[in-house]
Amino acid sequence: MSEPTGRLGLELGASRRAPGGSTVQRIVIGAQLRRLREAHGISAEEAGYAIRGSQSKISRLELGRIGFKERDVADLLTLYGVTDEGEREALLELARQANAPAWWHQYSDVMPAWLETYIGLEEASNFVRSVESRYIPDILQTGTYARSLAVLEPTDFSLDDAQRQTEFTLRRQQLLQGGSPPLMWFLLDEAVLCRLVGGLDVMRDQLQHLTEACALPNITIQIIPTSTPRHENGPFTLLRFSDQSLSDIVFIEHSNSGLYLDRPSDVDWYVRQFNSLAIKALKPTASLELIADRAEHLDTR
Repeated sequence: MSEPTGRLGLELGASRRAPGGSTVQRIVIGAQLRRLREAHGISAEEAGYAIRGSQSKISRLELGRIGFKERDVADLLTLYGVTDEGEREALLELARQANAPAWWHQYSDVMPAWLETYIGLEEASNFVRSVESRYIPDILQTGTYARSLAVLEPTDFSLDDAQRQTEFTLRRQQLLQGGSPPLMWFLLDEAVLCRLVGGLDVMRDQLQHLTEACALPNITIQIIPTSTPRHENGPFTLLRFSDQSLSDIVFIEHSNSGLYLDRPSDVDWYVRQFNSLAIKALKPTASLELIADRAEHLDTR
């Protein structure tokens, strides 16, 4: 193993802001700090002591789960032997950017706190694979479908809250309108097409919207027939990133929380599950035909 030099080797310049806002910036900085710490043989406990914190705090910082204090980053760089002023300033500038609020912060009153990380990761991704067995995925919902779901929330949501949550859902969909939108591959349980949300007109419009989404070059939709035997593992999403410093992540959404997995063995397991379901699902062309048929005969089913 070569002797650590203390050099950062940053692919990100001080003026570059990573897509995905503060979420991805925190993960990138945390991964860089972890590499520096491990290269110098410094334990997380020792690093925590240097910033007047704990081993747990270092773990959260390195995973990008919490924001960075500039003083903490500066002290860690000193501990890790990074003395070049240009290199220090590059990472410190990234830390400052990571503390800047992203666009979704304005919807924090109607967005679950655990979803914030996912939104940032979604924006930074270049390949998203998702299995859904409950409803149409947020990124493919019409405004009326999204609002109909929002008013079903078993909370004290007001109608104004439901409208803001709908605006948040539609704002997320701007991700599909950029110059380089991510590739998205959806496996939808057939029951999603049959579950009536908001009435016949709302559902018909939503299914028609799905058929239009199928025509987009970056979107693939496959339907898993209800007759397909499979283990019920629940919905999950796999995210991949163009930034090589970010590992693939599995996101599992529960009713009131979200779980993020990045251990390679966990990711590989979900990749195999996704591939197995994709083989069993209808081909994209047959899926499109089924969606169109459901939309046409919705009121006679």
